[in-house]
Formats: sequence, structure tokens, C-alpha cells
Amino acid sequence: MIKYLTFFLFSTWKFMFTPMAGPAVGLSFIETFFSCISGGLVSATIFYFGSSYFIKRSIERRAKRIQKLKDQGRPVKFKRKFTRTNRTIIKVKQTIGIYGATWFFPLFLSVPLGTIITAKFYKNQKQTFPLIVVFLVLDCLIITGGTYLIKGVFV
Repeated sequence: MIKYLTFFLFSTWKFMFTPMAGPAVGLSFIETFFSCISGGLVSATIFYFGSSYFIKRSIERRAKRIQKLKDQGRPVKFKRKFTRTNRTIIKVKQTIGIYGATWFFPLFLSVPLGTIITAKFYKNQKQTFPLIVVFLVLDCLIITGGTYLIKGVFV
């Protein structure tokens, strides 16, 4: 039971590497797959549907910090709107589109960060969350299957 919980918890954060430890701790393919996919899906659900709250809270925290600096009489440095990072983000968004974002962001970043970023870009499209779910299942199947295939313990 503790193994399943451990895989569940690790998959809520770093989904990409967790299935690779399945054979090392003696879990079967099915046990590893379901432990990891359940953690990834729970995390994706919480952070996708909670993304509005997290984004709103971030904006409020920044506004408080600016107000505090103004109250102290210290100068406030405003960020430029079109920085190199912002341009790169927009270019990546336009290049990979919704399918690339829903596939790569939760996998290569982390499930919470990837789903928040994807929700920020594509929350208004109804297919965004189902695509995240489909790609998480597909990624988990590929990573877990590849791990067990390489280890030769596909049981």
C-alpha cells in the first residue's frame, strides 16, 4: 500500500520520471501504471480547475507588493510588456498550439505548473482539459511500457 501511495504522490508533481522506478521496487506494469496515472490525473484536475484561483492570487500578491513599495516611498520598477521571455512564450504557443501545449507542458515541466500554464493559454477552449487527460494517459502508457520493456519484466 505504501508503494502505491508513494508513486501516487510522486506522480502528482513530477510525472515524467516516476514510472521508471516501478520495476526497481517490484511493482508490476499495471500497478505502476495505475498508481502513476491516478496521481497525475488528480494533480491535473486540481491545478487545471484551480488555475483561475492561482493566477488571481498571483496578480493580487503583485499588486500588494507594488502598493507596499509605494507606501514606503520606494520606486516601483515596472516590467516591460514585450520582453524576450514573453516573446519566446508567445512563439512557442503559436508554434506548438493547443495539442503541443496540452501534451508537452504537463510532461516536461511538472503536472501542476504545466496545467496552470496550459489553462492560462487555452482555458476558454472546451477541449483543453480532455486533451490534458488523454495525453497524460498516453504519456504514462509510453513511459511505463518503455520502462518495463527495457527492463524485460513486462508482467
